[in-house]
Amino acid sequence: MAQNNIGSKRLVVGAHYGLTEWLLQRVTAVIMIVFTVILLAVYLIYGNATYEGWASLFANQLMKVLTFLTLMSLFYHAWVGIRDIWMDYIGSAGLRLTLQTLTVLWLVGCTAYAAQILWRV
Repeated sequence: MAQNNIGSKRLVVGAHYGLTEWLLQRVTAVIMIVFTVILLAVYLIYGNATYEGWASLFANQLMKVLTFLTLMSLFYHAWVGIRDIWMDYIGSAGLRLTLQTLTVLWLVGCTAYAAQILWRV
């Protein structure tokens, strides 16, 4: 009797992460939008676009944490998008792995640099 791979006993491999990644990308987009609205509101209320104004805004520990959370959301959002581009358009597994590795290294470097900038202010 031939083995039937249809139904609940079917082995699913590969793209099982699709819905979770799609949802996380939407959540990160909402985080970035909310932060942008907050930043715009602060600017419109206080209107101090000088270096001293921005430095005083980011001297607040809560603002640093919110900014870092937003940047982490941005970097994860970028990772999901770029990873999908590499997976969809790069046929060679070796080249795709190389590009994904370089992308991760770049985003980790951006994260470290962002943390350094935020906590230097």
